[in-house]
Amino acid sequence: MTHRTMRDFLTVLEEKGLLRRITKPVDPLWEPAVLAKWMYQSLPMEKRFGMYFEKVRGSDIPFVTGALGASYKTYATALGVEDVEGINPCWVKAALNPIQPKIVEKGPCQEVVLTGKDVRLSYLPIPVWTPGKDVGRYITTNVVTKDHDTGAQNMGVYRTMVIDENRVACNLHIGRHGFQNMFTWTDKGKSMPIAWVIGAPPAVHLSSVALLPYGIDEVSLAGGAMGEAVPRVKCKTVDLYVPAEAEIIIEGELRPGEEVTEGPFGEFAGYMGEVGPRPVIHITAITHRKNPVYYGITSQMPPSESTTLQSVVNSGLLLKRLKYDMAETTVTDVFIDLTFAGVLGHAIVAMKPGYQGHAKKVGRLVAMMTPLKRVTVVDDDIDIRDPIHMDWVLNARYAPGRDTDIFNDVFFNLDPAIRSTTSPTVMGSKIVIDATLKSDPGPFSLPNQETMDKGLALWKEVGLPEFEVCKRAKLRIAAS
Repeated sequence: MTHRTMRDFLTVLEEKGLLRRITKPVDPLWEPAVLAKWMYQSLPMEKRFGMYFEKVRGSDIPFVTGALGASYKTYATALGVEDVEGINPCWVKAALNPIQPKIVEKGPCQEVVLTGKDVRLSYLPIPVWTPGKDVGRYITTNVVTKDHDTGAQNMGVYRTMVIDENRVACNLHIGRHGFQNMFTWTDKGKSMPIAWVIGAPPAVHLSSVALLPYGIDEVSLAGGAMGEAVPRVKCKTVDLYVPAEAEIIIEGELRPGEEVTEGPFGEFAGYMGEVGPRPVIHITAITHRKNPVYYGITSQMPPSESTTLQSVVNSGLLLKRLKYDMAETTVTDVFIDLTFAGVLGHAIVAMKPGYQGHAKKVGRLVAMMTPLKRVTVVDDDIDIRDPIHMDWVLNARYAPGRDTDIFNDVFFNLDPAIRSTTSPTVMGSKIVIDATLKSDPGPFSLPNQETMDKGLALWKEVGLPEFEVCKRAKLRIAAS
């Protein structure tokens, strides 16, 4: 079972040495973001950690980033599983067994309630994420909206620009569910309730970036991951329900017809995001726990926390869709690269092909039903998370002229490779690579398992440096 609260999770992370406290007072206009950028750009994944800034100038509230998605270790800890091998099975199980949230009368997220003249966004340690390039401070967390007609709530992560003490502009972008929800209100001339959830139970944050069908509440997926219903409490000033165990809630009202120029902002693809008109939201309340912690998801240049969170959850959900929804039962694993994540990224599918052309068929399915740009299909004897093994299989089992499908005339409105300042309709493309075995190339050039095991014992006997046998070696030796 995953952790019920963010603060419990942070305590466990710190005990595992996966969270570092920074005691020096920091300037939210540049210091936390730049330190996070150095970590993601310079440290290998296994050495990354969450950052806990105890003192932020201008606010009495500490600031945390990177704790959920610094590495597979922090992500697995957030999800309550042992290691990376347990992550996909956990998401598959959660998707097959979602648990609807339960309504409670009160929750810790409303221990302190600020409304009216007490609503000041400067009360919170909201950072500038790309100092010198972003237009200002941005809230980067879960955003809750709902469909006016069905009442179904949605949760997604939409960048939110702070305008002043009680107004923000939210990037409810076309194609996202929050955008769809907005028009169910504004087309009727009504104001839409909206809320930001900061420091939710870890499973809620991890679920909020899942690519689920419209009308499916991401909190039910979180419940499936937690093994119990997520308790939700009604907001104080708007008609929405939010996780009762969250650290901080910001409530607001999106009024039809009010827009402001939003951006630029550093986006997931590593470039400054587009500038354009976005809806203005008036903040109606800030509620929080006593002694709260502010959590912000760091994005911008990949790899980042944002791309890691999106990649990992959507790998598990894609595995579930292929095995259970599409009846492709020979698919054994899915990995989405940690740079562009669930959008425009590279999916690698491991499977046991059942017939000629089976791997390409599965690759085409993935290309058609996801916003991913590249799809590679391999046999299940390949470690799809190991770049060395993937380079080998593309050299050993892939003939480009025979094993490549390219799909042209695909529109990606966020693809920097086709971004144009003169035309909004430049078309992109997708590629499917079948890197599965087509013929028998002969045996591996490795001794058999018994001989290699004896060699490993000898290695230890003669006092050579200890090492952990990687999955790539295990798979190859087992097949030798």
